[in-house]
Amino acid sequence: MKRTVSLILALSLLALPCPRASAAEAPVLSIAAPSAILMEKETGEVLYEKKADDPGFPASVTKIMTMLLIIEAMESGAISPDDTVVASARAASFGGSCVYLEAGERMSVHDMLKCIAVVSANDCAVAMAEHLSGSEEAFVKKMNDRANELGLTHTHFSNCSGLFDDGQHYTTARDVAIMSRELIRHEAIKEYTTIWMDSIRDGSFELANTNKLVYWYPGCTGLKTGYTSTARYCLSATAERNGVEYIAVVMHGETADSRNRDAETLLSYAFSNYRLIPLTDGKSLPALPVELGKKKRVPLTLEGPAYRLAPKGGEPSYALTLSPSAAAPVQKGQRVGSLRVTVGGEQIAEVPVCAAEDVGRIGFGGLFAKLALSLFGV
Repeated sequence: MKRTVSLILALSLLALPCPRASAAEAPVLSIAAPSAILMEKETGEVLYEKKADDPGFPASVTKIMTMLLIIEAMESGAISPDDTVVASARAASFGGSCVYLEAGERMSVHDMLKCIAVVSANDCAVAMAEHLSGSEEAFVKKMNDRANELGLTHTHFSNCSGLFDDGQHYTTARDVAIMSRELIRHEAIKEYTTIWMDSIRDGSFELANTNKLVYWYPGCTGLKTGYTSTARYCLSATAERNGVEYIAVVMHGETADSRNRDAETLLSYAFSNYRLIPLTDGKSLPALPVELGKKKRVPLTLEGPAYRLAPKGGEPSYALTLSPSAAAPVQKGQRVGSLRVTVGGEQIAEVPVCAAEDVGRIGFGGLFAKLALSLFGV
């Protein structure tokens, strides 16, 4: 009886929620833009924010969502990079940032996406929207549906280019960071967003990236600039070093230079002060004994994120706590312990240890045989 009570108390303590350490303590950074945010890709943790939920017109930063739908269509097999896109008269009529498509001009999906990523081509964005969905309106509906799936509660699109502001086209720095994070999960997009100089039309039309950080900021992986007189200077900048990637979003800056400086300040702060800590020591978890189970032991697994962002300094240490056994029936996902991760003496995470599979309880016949074996050795 005492053993049963002790087991219940132990499991009750394990079930208590554990505090989640914050990676950032409101750093004091000199950010000129009215709205900005700094996010880590793997965990989605936010290290800095400044009026990150204030909605505004994003200009061509809109094309992050446009590119996301294109790359998802490519990776699903719905379209191929080698497919031919025929520019409509409507697509060819778009000005602003463009590659001057002519009605009826044929260009590959690969080149269309390259033009969108590198020079923010409005005409190519519309041509791809029509190619994928039949019309820009139908494509924009998909953009808004995808935004809803990502939980972008302060975002609404009315076009695929960000060229026009009709009062119904808006987003926030936080929502831009979330859609940027989703885009860079697709490593293939970096084939396009990291291009500094390239060309189309057999080399006759040169392209130079509107995101100057691609050229001079170490580890820059993209991502998208935007400018109109309404939106001012916007940027979602991504960079990766030593396996850690950050997203810096700067919205509505006064100049291109100030926008770039803000992004560099945010990214450099992250790289200088934080690192990813694996939430496992790399050792195999032991199997847990099961009382009155159809199997004697149940394999275990860690549940939850694989990493946690933490300040630099100190090596991580890991402490595994397990129940001595589990009473059958055991359900897959049932928590039986925890792995506590500390850095510099401070706990940064408590990872649930759970059963990796179901284990049923033995029936009466099995219980009788077990009892006979323990009593008589037969």
